[in-house]
Amino acid sequence: MSKKTFSIISLGCFRNTYDSEVVAKRFLDKGYTFKKDTPSHCLIINTCGFISSAKEESLSAIRQALDLKRKKKVKEVFVFGCLVARYKKDLEKFFPGVDQWWGVERFGSPFSKRAKLTPSFIDFLKICEGCLNNCSYCVIPFIKGGFRSKPQEDVLREVKFLDKRGVRELNIIGQDITSWGRDLGQSRPTQLLKNILKQVNNIKWVRLLYTHPKALEDSLIDLIASEPRICKYIDLPIQHINDRILKMMNRKVTAELIVRLIKKIRKRIPGVVLRTSVIVGFPSETEKEFSQLLAFLKETKFDRLGAFIFSREEGTAAYNFDKQVHHSTKMRRYRELMNLQKEISLSANSRLIGKKLDVLVEEKDNNIFVGRTQYDAPEIDGAVFLKRKDLNIGDFYRAKIIDAYEYDLVGE
Repeated sequence: MSKKTFSIISLGCFRNTYDSEVVAKRFLDKGYTFKKDTPSHCLIINTCGFISSAKEESLSAIRQALDLKRKKKVKEVFVFGCLVARYKKDLEKFFPGVDQWWGVERFGSPFSKRAKLTPSFIDFLKICEGCLNNCSYCVIPFIKGGFRSKPQEDVLREVKFLDKRGVRELNIIGQDITSWGRDLGQSRPTQLLKNILKQVNNIKWVRLLYTHPKALEDSLIDLIASEPRICKYIDLPIQHINDRILKMMNRKVTAELIVRLIKKIRKRIPGVVLRTSVIVGFPSETEKEFSQLLAFLKETKFDRLGAFIFSREEGTAAYNFDKQVHHSTKMRRYRELMNLQKEISLSANSRLIGKKLDVLVEEKDNNIFVGRTQYDAPEIDGAVFLKRKDLNIGDFYRAKIIDAYEYDLVGE
């Protein structure tokens, strides 16, 4: 009798990928065989329920999975993750064909109980789960619960294992990694990172995703500046720059603090790449306040930027805020902001022409190898295209940048 097979569709962020690998290991331990694509006996979907567009993508994936089940290309459909944590009862009514539902993975599973779904030379290390910030627009506390740090001994054990396994790029992830340790009575993310680096012999890049502006300590900035293995890449989500909006968002920062912090980072870490995220169309956002955000982005010139259209989510404080912005206005503001960022990004990339940078090669497409510099996070940022015949996937190469596009680079 042949073994049962399973495949996984993992939607959403890096943290979901991590959870999908925990689930994959569980199924392997039950005797299943992993298949990258369908048809398979069991199709597992890890959903995202963060904002409207993510929910729509998850619902579409469930519908497609059930269509495969009707066509007998899969026998069972299992669905878990953030969307299920929020809407399990409703989902059960709409999709009776799903064989099993469960919510988010409980944080704290031993690191050894993960099966790699991403390339072996890239990995993620989740050091915390949940959130303590309670931003007025965010559903994370309802989905993931309160903030929990992974104990330092577990973190270091996992790092040591990943380093020996041949990981070259380690991405340290969590809803707010700069708050690591607060619930343990030892809020020392800088010291944790120093201890992580002591375990590292083979890992060349250590990347931090994400850092909250209110909690980014001077000591951590100085460590990023001085340690060559830490990517000179800081993801600093500001969400807005108008003080009234920031207060309504419950971000616990002011425009003055954000400006001062960015200046400090750029002064102490020459050549640093800054990524941020912003929200357009927050309830009661005026044209003047949106223009203030645009002007700030034009002046500050973030190298990387993700923009989100405000999504009115049930259960959040912002759901009931007055003066909800019309959808067409939100879309116009979003387009205007992204057009500005395209110009900024092209200008930032163009400054790299003629420079020699280390590139981690990730894949080959025909005669073109595709990789990334330390200034680009996996899956969300740009790529470097290299025309060569003899490069090894998972290795680093020194490349001279010869051309630049809005989001990508060309090297030789």
